[in-house]
Amino acid sequence: LDRDQRIQNRPDALKLPKFQHGIVLEDVSFRYPSVDTLTLRNIDLEVNAGEIVAVVGPSGAGKTTLANLVPRFYDVTSGAVRIDGKDVREIQLASLRSKIGIVAQDTFLFNDTVANNIRYGRSHAKDTEVEEAARNALAEEFISRLPQGYDTVIGERGLKLSGGQRQRIAIARALLKNAPILILDEATSHLDTESEIFVQRALQHLMSNRTVIVIAHRLSTVRRANKIVVLDRGRIAEIGGHEELVRGGGMYQRLHDLQFLHMDPVVNS
Repeated sequence: LDRDQRIQNRPDALKLPKFQHGIVLEDVSFRYPSVDTLTLRNIDLEVNAGEIVAVVGPSGAGKTTLANLVPRFYDVTSGAVRIDGKDVREIQLASLRSKIGIVAQDTFLFNDTVANNIRYGRSHAKDTEVEEAARNALAEEFISRLPQGYDTVIGERGLKLSGGQRQRIAIARALLKNAPILILDEATSHLDTESEIFVQRALQHLMSNRTVIVIAHRLSTVRRANKIVVLDRGRIAEIGGHEELVRGGGMYQRLHDLQFLHMDPVVNS
């Protein structure tokens, strides 16, 4: 769903062909409308095709804002976001967003059937394709227990489902869309431990063979990332792998140690 209706296609916007090379943020700064201070400052970041790149940091550091610039939910204040070398402002919105799947902490579900919610983004998918996506998202078992199965209407924002069930519907939706770029924005942050185990297993299937940007609070979810970006007050404080950063004496080590001190059962698993 569009975050800002003022974001429109340029008259000369082009379609994005097959995604091949990667995503680059070049000296990106961003300020929200009617806000004086910059949320992001001078961000330089490369995400190569096939990489998993995690973005971590304290609340308010700009993690979700950074992710929202890739599908062009907002335009940068300065700098550029490029996909395969093309500025996203020069790409047709429908073409750009067709290449990106998103699973966020607050999944938007419609007051419609389970099947139609999974189909969102690929409305002409066959029933067998919907069911395969649900199966791979570990959603098939709970869907089969619903009163009308895939034809069950799940209520506004999916309120008839648990948090873990809503997230697995969102993962099934992303699997069905089958976009080459995936953004996971705090996808497990509000789940209990049992639900998170199911969702993490489903996410592993979803992340396979894709280019992934993971926004995370729990550091257990980012250990296997090719690259971890630590944001602080809108700037990149550190970039590296888990083992490097956890011994680096910087913000990542402090966040890591803090989670261990609180004995987070997921972090310690």
